[in-house]
Amino acid sequence: MKRILIIEDDPAILRGLETALTEEHYEIRSASDGEKGYKLAHTENIDLIVLDLMLPTKNGMDVCRDLRNDGFNMPILMLTSKKEEVDKILGLELGADDYVTKPFSVRELLARIKALLRRHGEITKEIETYTFGNVEIDFKKQEARRGNKPVQLSTREYAVLKFFIQHEGEVVTRDGLLNEVWGYDTFPTTRTVDNYVLSLRKKLEEDPNSPKHLVTVPTAGYKFLKEG
Repeated sequence: MKRILIIEDDPAILRGLETALTEEHYEIRSASDGEKGYKLAHTENIDLIVLDLMLPTKNGMDVCRDLRNDGFNMPILMLTSKKEEVDKILGLELGADDYVTKPFSVRELLARIKALLRRHGEITKEIETYTFGNVEIDFKKQEARRGNKPVQLSTREYAVLKFFIQHEGEVVTRDGLLNEVWGYDTFPTTRTVDNYVLSLRKKLEEDPNSPKHLVTVPTAGYKFLKEG
């Protein structure tokens, strides 16, 4: 049974999530503030975290960042009531794998959780290591380095990058990437893909504004080039 940690300070939302996830046969751990949730992530064997952005004692961004810095790589699904794109991108850069904007439907949340857990289990299959430019990727260990310096990638970012590598030189459409990597095409939008590509460029390209490996194909999508 998969164990999910919910870190949410709104009692009504927390109770609703606990009920919905328990009905789906997940084992639940919960916390109503960031510091407690951060400590639970260290002491419990957690498979996935549902993390609110705005929390007392320690906000969601700090919890996410600190857990990644501590070496935890379980999927993190961030809940946010903010709609500003900068918050969403920042969440991804700090290590969140996906986000849902409040108010959200339970059906949408469950679909995202199932997809994250499935992809997390599959991420190390087939390609284990890969190098391009000055980047070294170990998918099995979920470790990345650029110019001999460690780079922090989220589980979803590894999945997106792996899909690009598996289709080296091919045009990858946004819808195709959503279907294959997210595993469903109802809830996320093509802008979600753009956010992840932007984040990967910032972390892996020497010049994110003039990418050599994750390049845009106008009107079509993206293409991965090993030799930029």
